[in-house]
Amino acid sequence: MFDHAAYDRLKARFARIATLSEAGAMLGWDAAALMPPGGAVARGDQLAVLAGVAHALVTAPEVAEDLDAAEVAAEGAGTAGDPWEAANLRLMRREHARATALPADLVEAEARANSACEKIWREARAAADFSMVAPSLKIVLGLVRERAAALSERLGLSPYDALMDLYQPGMLTADVQGLFDRYETFLATALPRVEERQRKSPPPIRLSGNFPADTQETLCRRLAERAGLDFNHARLDRSLHPFCSGTPSDVRITMRYDESDPVQAMMAVLHETGHALYERGLPDAWARQPVGAASGMAAHESQSLILEMQACRSDPFLGWLSTELVSVFNGAGPAWAPSNLARLWRRVERGFIRVDADEMTYPAHVIMRFRLEQAMVRGALSVDDLPGAWAEELNRLLGIVPPDDSRGCLQDIHWYEGMFGYFPAYTLGAMAAAQLMAAARAAVPELDRALAKGDLAPLTHWLHAHVHAHGSRLDFNELLTEATGRKLDPAAFEAHLTSRYLS
Repeated sequence: MFDHAAYDRLKARFARIATLSEAGAMLGWDAAALMPPGGAVARGDQLAVLAGVAHALVTAPEVAEDLDAAEVAAEGAGTAGDPWEAANLRLMRREHARATALPADLVEAEARANSACEKIWREARAAADFSMVAPSLKIVLGLVRERAAALSERLGLSPYDALMDLYQPGMLTADVQGLFDRYETFLATALPRVEERQRKSPPPIRLSGNFPADTQETLCRRLAERAGLDFNHARLDRSLHPFCSGTPSDVRITMRYDESDPVQAMMAVLHETGHALYERGLPDAWARQPVGAASGMAAHESQSLILEMQACRSDPFLGWLSTELVSVFNGAGPAWAPSNLARLWRRVERGFIRVDADEMTYPAHVIMRFRLEQAMVRGALSVDDLPGAWAEELNRLLGIVPPDDSRGCLQDIHWYEGMFGYFPAYTLGAMAAAQLMAAARAAVPELDRALAKGDLAPLTHWLHAHVHAHGSRLDFNELLTEATGRKLDPAAFEAHLTSRYLS
């Protein structure tokens, strides 16, 4: 333990900062799920003030003094120091370095601009008209570039790496580019082979009928509970875009429902439940401390994708789910058979929408965004030219061109909320999920037998012990190395896709 008053003061301060962040998360959830449109301006002000107060707390002069003093005490403790305490102090220093690189007025300006742009984006997306939101996005991008430049100078990273470091520390552009180049090569040969294989197989039969939203919601709640989500500490609500937010003790999931097709909501709730279980499984002893948070967004995405893609689209689980769906929706006939559900829900198809993409083409959507946002951050791509660049890059990767802006550069909320550098986490998470699933199957021989009974507990218990409980004591590659024996290796993802789609 660090026997030093400075460290105790830091813990108290960072707990207050985390509590402000929790309040901001709840305001953000409310804005997406419940807030009337007329509340947007006031909500933007509220979020900006919270961001400003949190920034002032972390950048106060006494924080630097306490960090210096605590680090001296830590060095004196030597090998007797607690690794959790040491990691917490290291992460405090990291947060302080990032925060002190940014002027307070920039932090508040970004919060206001992001809130205003996100509201206009919703209207522009509905109208499929990028020109409606382009002026606001220019403001957001200008502020993002200011932030990137300031962080770059302080952290000794490139501007884009400084942005990406916020979402997945330790992964740099060069690392990601190498992984993505390898996957693009894999996709170029694997995708045509899968498409040819599908042409020779019976086409999937769509589930027909009416699937009331309320019935879907009840089923989604049951699936989340089956995965282990405790609704004494969680809510399931509705919004335009499914997401998971809140706090470890008060998780908020939102869904959208299509009454002609229950698939999207079912798989989306399993995806978001993976995020929720990670938050719920974080170490209670380190709540509201930097070390008690998740180990980055790629780690977070691995938890959602191992549940949705690896486990719940597997043959064993689909066998159980088929019976469940027949019971809930009074289904009958070959459309409800597990083999058809597999063809239906694991169909590989070149499409325009990232969130609807299959697991083989999904990385192409991420690779495209990774390249476009880098170009925007360094000034090589203007906002006005974004729709055309989007169409050109999607055509190069998947051979298709979006017919309108809503199925093009308006489909995602991220850039309109100032989230540049986030997208790589999705595919890094998919690769990590495959690697973790292979390790879980090796460690838990009964895993597939449990999935065939709709029992996700053996998997989620393994994930809790090997991922959730570590918080951010370990970085992404350290976490994977401890759980699987090696750092991120795309070979596991390629092997998974080859086994599922080409064998």
